[in-house]
Amino acid sequence: MAGEGGGMTLLPGRAEPPGASYDGKGVNFTLFSRHAERVELCLFIDGQERRFDLPARTGDIWHGYAAALKPGQRYGFRVHGPWAPARGHRFNPAKLLVDPCARAVEGEVADDARLYGGIAHPDAQDSGAVAPKSLVVAEDFDWEGDIAPRTSWGNTVIYEAHVRGLTQRHPEIPESLRGTYAALGHPVMVNYLRHLGVTALELLPVAQFASEPRLQRLGLSNYWGYNPFALWAVDARYASGHAGATPLQEFQQAVKNLHAAGIEVLLDVVFNHTAELEEIGPTLSLRGVDNASYYWLTSQGEYENWTGCGNTLNLSDPDVMNWALEALRYWVRVCHVDGFRFDLAPVLGRTPDFSAHAPLFEAINTCPLLSQVKLIAEPWDIGPGGYQVGNFPPLFAEWNDHFRDDMRRFWLHRDVSNGAFARRFAASSDLFQRSGRLPHAAVNLITAHDGFTLRDLVSFNQKHNQANGEDNRDGSSSNFSHNHGVEGLRASFDVIERRRLSAHALLTTLLLAQGTPMLLAGDERGHSQHGNNNAYCQDNLLTWLDWQEEESSLVDFTAALIRLRQQIPALTADRWWQEGDGNVQWFNASGRPLQREEWEQKAHRMQILLSGRWLITINATDSVSDIALPDGEWRAVPPFAGDDNPILSTVWHGPAHGVCVFQKQS
Repeated sequence: MAGEGGGMTLLPGRAEPPGASYDGKGVNFTLFSRHAERVELCLFIDGQERRFDLPARTGDIWHGYAAALKPGQRYGFRVHGPWAPARGHRFNPAKLLVDPCARAVEGEVADDARLYGGIAHPDAQDSGAVAPKSLVVAEDFDWEGDIAPRTSWGNTVIYEAHVRGLTQRHPEIPESLRGTYAALGHPVMVNYLRHLGVTALELLPVAQFASEPRLQRLGLSNYWGYNPFALWAVDARYASGHAGATPLQEFQQAVKNLHAAGIEVLLDVVFNHTAELEEIGPTLSLRGVDNASYYWLTSQGEYENWTGCGNTLNLSDPDVMNWALEALRYWVRVCHVDGFRFDLAPVLGRTPDFSAHAPLFEAINTCPLLSQVKLIAEPWDIGPGGYQVGNFPPLFAEWNDHFRDDMRRFWLHRDVSNGAFARRFAASSDLFQRSGRLPHAAVNLITAHDGFTLRDLVSFNQKHNQANGEDNRDGSSSNFSHNHGVEGLRASFDVIERRRLSAHALLTTLLLAQGTPMLLAGDERGHSQHGNNNAYCQDNLLTWLDWQEEESSLVDFTAALIRLRQQIPALTADRWWQEGDGNVQWFNASGRPLQREEWEQKAHRMQILLSGRWLITINATDSVSDIALPDGEWRAVPPFAGDDNPILSTVWHGPAHGVCVFQKQS
């Protein structure tokens, strides 16, 4: 059927696979829309938009086949249907729409009035000239026998990083590659990650995202990427464009290089809201394709804002759920990623109340592909019953904010009991030892992209977010940080030394606790954001790691801790500790088992014996303290002593806020 395009005719094609798929001879297009009345495929050829009605409909899938089209073809959709906001319908064919299953997108989302679909009435301005365009891609990357590392959960150490922030300032990476996927896979970066010993690189969102209009008006941009509009597409802003590779191919090559070094790649994904924001936001894709199906709406057709971002995806709808599942499968099948961290993950289980047995969870559990990769939930959103730590189904691990807060309070505020410390150190068994879950379900963290860096945590009592343009109102005010007496990075030698000891203690607790440790990129280098604890809009020197600032001692300290972790069966076996099993024993400062009353004390001097051989000594008080080691011959081990340390100890002279690890000599 020919629309406004002249001689070209679309054949009916097939109702699958989703999106635009190239078969070597032409391209098959599909689009889900339950409530549409007509769908136009818009092809951009020689600078002109040519429109064609999709000629076939199978169920709620509209489809057509265009012979002779090739990868690189720019396209979009215009969808006709009712404008009835009270019933959830906001169809507006004046708005060119990105394919919800687009594998690539060209162009960014500008703050342009032509992108807005209308509120009470449809906006008649045509958005074709300014709307992002979907691109047809070829899935022909040569993986050359790539093998997923499949690191066991017990041996997993996660490194959370931003593509640009990690690599933009690295002097040993060619300047034209810095800040890109190619930089992630560059030998300099791969070798650094191997030296550090992390086993999984968790990337902040790399699916196509937009900067909110508000930020653009402030001269800022969305840095973190939690504002997506094309969840299948590798974002082109992190591509170098070298060697004729597409952004997808460049990302695939980075994954391939990291896999060759035994490093997994996990993606932070946002299946809870989109960049279309609230009703006054831009119409980019889902709103114009089938608003009533894709989003949770009130009975008046307004958006449920359980994400704080203006809208919430309705993943309980069978077709929307299938769209999300197919997107995840695409990233695993085509990009070989090893798992996902889900932003505001309770949305995945909303029906609308959260349920660990929600359809999406059940579908993942039975999927041969997705059930085999690592799945991590951020277990909170802002909707009713949105705090769900410990309540996700067994395939999911979860960010453990109890560990984060209690360990900060233990070392920096000293207002947590020994018993509470022990619960967090033992993979928060009070929260996660249920429903067949294992210790790895607790993803332990001290810091993450959202909040203070480790250096700032020990240098600032207050957030300093003025650069974000919100008069320092944004970001959390409850950080359990401690500046050690001076606000800011500049301080006396004594204050700097106390901060160093606190940072070492926090890193040791993170990397030698049971559960899955997650290290924020740059913490091992002393990276600072100068007190900004919400740097989501700072794509600049504030957030990019400074690789020329020498912090080799802290890097080596962190790497040695990770190596030590991998030697201790109590930490790598991924089995819950049981009394008398030899995995863990708790001692007081006299080298005797902790007594009942000592568990409730806040005089934090204690010892933890792991696997009968590794002894962690802790002095979290404000003064030097002698701690008598248990019976036996003990020798301090790296990073607390050299490899050739010949000194046997019976007493540890623990500095204030100090920690050490000893190994029992046979």
